[in-house]
Amino acid sequence: MEKAKVYFTKVLTPESVVNIYKALGKKLNGKIAVKVHSGEKGNQNYLHPEFMRPMIEYVNGTVVECNTAYEGARNTTDRHMKLLDEHGWTKYFDVDILDSEEPDLILQIPNGKVIKKNYVGKRIENYDGMLVLSHFKGHPMGGYGGALKQLSIGCASSAGKAYIHSAGVTDDQYKVWDMVAKQDDFLEAMAESAGSVVEYFKGNIAYINIMCNMSVDCDCCAVAEDPCLKDIGILASTDPIALDQACIDLVYASNDRGRDHFIERVESRNGIHTIETAAKLGYGSREYTLINIDKE
Repeated sequence: MEKAKVYFTKVLTPESVVNIYKALGKKLNGKIAVKVHSGEKGNQNYLHPEFMRPMIEYVNGTVVECNTAYEGARNTTDRHMKLLDEHGWTKYFDVDILDSEEPDLILQIPNGKVIKKNYVGKRIENYDGMLVLSHFKGHPMGGYGGALKQLSIGCASSAGKAYIHSAGVTDDQYKVWDMVAKQDDFLEAMAESAGSVVEYFKGNIAYINIMCNMSVDCDCCAVAEDPCLKDIGILASTDPIALDQACIDLVYASNDRGRDHFIERVESRNGIHTIETAAKLGYGSREYTLINIDKE
């Protein structure tokens, strides 16, 4: 497989998000869903809508989210919409909770080893393409969170999140935490579900990872550690696997004093296994060329 192109800039401004998207040379067509992480109530590290605003407006996108499968301020549509309002998303954008309408859309995963189907928010059917706008950071269960997590857990409905976390045992969000899968099975289920969303949009999709405010904890944590790594930059690709791999490689190459703490979180959860599995499934490649647009 030909090496993927991953574009990089160390300039962390709202305008540079647009610039790196332009460098991709990828025009998203039709009605575009922009998948973001709205940030759990109490979290201090999530990326605020003001930072995302120029990029979302550039593609004339609708901010999309899905409800969670754990207690918090985002586990029902009403509560989630209230928090989206509190966090400022509704001030600037049209916002759509994809699983606010039943039944879920079921995407088939014919080559899945752990799961053979993926439950996503039904309202995803209203969109022609997707911009996956991810805050790259650590994660207490997945090791790290980037484009693949946004595609999998991020696009999954509450039932879908339960199904992925249990590796296909249950789609009941109230029972899942008694049925959490073995770690590698969970990571493989993430990779498989992510691939089903990639397949759904059939090329009308692009990915941007923003490497700042990098805590070992996710934006889904109401109580999260403060960032441990200095900001690195913004990366973009049409290949989510290469994009996440490039971000991981930049962390390993860092000489920042918080590097080891971040890597311990990734390695203790075997986080790279999500990337390994996704590459075996064939919807992208771990091989990439890093193109620094700051040097152009």
